[in-house]
Amino acid sequence: MESFERARLDAYFARIAAQFAPAEQAASFLVTHLLPERPGFVRAVASLSRLRAVLPKPKSISPAAQHEIEQTIPVDALSRELFADADTALDYFESRAGGEPITLLDVGGYFAPTLADLHGRFSGQLTGVIEDTENGHRRYENLDKLPCPVISVARSPLKDPEDFLVGQSVVFSAEAVMRGRGDILHGRPALVIGFGKLGSSIARLLHAKGVQVTVFDIDPIRRTQALSQGFAVARDCASALTGAGLVLCATGKVSLHGEDFPHLRNGAYVATVTSSEDELELGGLPDVYTRTMVGDHVTRYQTTGHYFYLANGGNAVNFLHGASVGPFIFLIQAEILAAIRMLTRGDLSPGMHEVSAADRAAIAATWLSYFNR
Repeated sequence: MESFERARLDAYFARIAAQFAPAEQAASFLVTHLLPERPGFVRAVASLSRLRAVLPKPKSISPAAQHEIEQTIPVDALSRELFADADTALDYFESRAGGEPITLLDVGGYFAPTLADLHGRFSGQLTGVIEDTENGHRRYENLDKLPCPVISVARSPLKDPEDFLVGQSVVFSAEAVMRGRGDILHGRPALVIGFGKLGSSIARLLHAKGVQVTVFDIDPIRRTQALSQGFAVARDCASALTGAGLVLCATGKVSLHGEDFPHLRNGAYVATVTSSEDELELGGLPDVYTRTMVGDHVTRYQTTGHYFYLANGGNAVNFLHGASVGPFIFLIQAEILAAIRMLTRGDLSPGMHEVSAADRAAIAATWLSYFNR
């Protein structure tokens, strides 16, 4: 990022922070993709809360960004296991923010498994959670009873530009991986699993590139949407896999189970939009498959008579090339900052919440004044 771009971004976040400054600050923990542009957002979070630790998602860490953040804020290792066990999670919270009110900023529902235990046992107070992703939204929504407010920005209209551009970046990176091995998109029928905001974006760009696209989604409403947009729609996943030369998984939950992989046609490429633990059940793959690195970020899975290629170890393929969506990412980051103020007020009931339409409009107007030049 150029120095003038960094200055503009810092000025934008300072303006947003001034708009949504809470009357009192709580402590916070921030789960985030620690990408090159992310320190500006981290500084903004730290200006609105007492940021006790940054927990970067393991497969998306820029060493330069991490080094910059570590100068002022602790950066701790993140894993699903850290918050899967209530005692382990509680020990971590107490060590970093014992006795304080804390706000949890999440990407993917990391805090969901032990949220109720933490709420009841932590020496401080959980003001609530802010969740950024559809996958995480569902993890919190599926809990029997939420003990505190959860503000989700996953379905915000301010996230639509990001989701569309992420879909475009997934196609770019999948094609780059294939070209790195001397293969191309054209002549390979593609299967897009999941026709939400990301999947529909992926399908449209593949179609624009002249690729034959089939869609599979478990939701019949989304299948009708795909049909109305001119895509072939598979009746079941197994039959769709047999004809696909490229499979792009965009559900935010398990797209391919262990028994699905043998249905892949020989030489097919598989890529995802999120982490392998969320999208692929690689542990269920029959043990007869051997794994061989056959190129940059490409693994060949092979057994007698069958083989396929997995991009980036099953993790989000677009992170190979920075996963950049330009300044549009700053829209939803600003909405996260607005959500901090909502939780700090302390007047929300336990359950799922959204940022108001008025606050979203104010964010969009501010964003336009800085980035629509």
